[in-house]
Amino acid sequence: MCENTLAQDWANLDRYKDENTEIGSPSKSEERVVFMGNSITEGWKLVSPGFFSGRQYINRGISGQSTPQMLSRFRADVIALRPAVVVILAGTNDIAGNTSPSTLKRIEDNLVSMAAMARGNGIKVILCSVLPVYDFPWYPDSNPDKEIPALNSMIKSYAEKNGVIYLDYFSSMVDERNGLKDEYTYDGIHPNKAGYKVMEPLVEKAIAKALGQNAKQ
Repeated sequence: MCENTLAQDWANLDRYKDENTEIGSPSKSEERVVFMGNSITEGWKLVSPGFFSGRQYINRGISGQSTPQMLSRFRADVIALRPAVVVILAGTNDIAGNTSPSTLKRIEDNLVSMAAMARGNGIKVILCSVLPVYDFPWYPDSNPDKEIPALNSMIKSYAEKNGVIYLDYFSSMVDERNGLKDEYTYDGIHPNKAGYKVMEPLVEKAIAKALGQNAKQ
């Protein structure tokens, strides 16, 4: 893809375009789960591929993305696939300043918009806590050790008030500095295989809860 095309496709809408077309509509018995996120989600299927094998899990992570980009592609990469559940893990790159300056309120607004779009289409929502980070070397004034816990508190509050499932990865992975435990990461930001092994049973429990809610309807 040429540089000009990349600039035009800011949200990377074409990234999964062909795969989405090939997947098609789910069968009546299929309970799809779409994972929406950034490099932490995209890297999951590379570092721990067995987690996505043999399950009705669809990975729609794109490295480097922030919440406005995910919101822009949410209809194409989530709603059009007609999943039963969407797992949204986002916000790290907003705080890291990857695409543009942001605020916690703007991040929350984008997450709430994604959740509202999903719920409006009958999709159960799992909003994940942002994983702990002590610092971003390329953005020294971002204070993620303080900003991420504050954002997670906002996400949890929204979830509790609106009947959305909140998935807390943070508490199981945080160290004494509000960073990611050394044994769970290779760079202080992204999980290694041990990190994903902590996340997997937590998200499976949340998915089971969401699917259980569907069964009661």
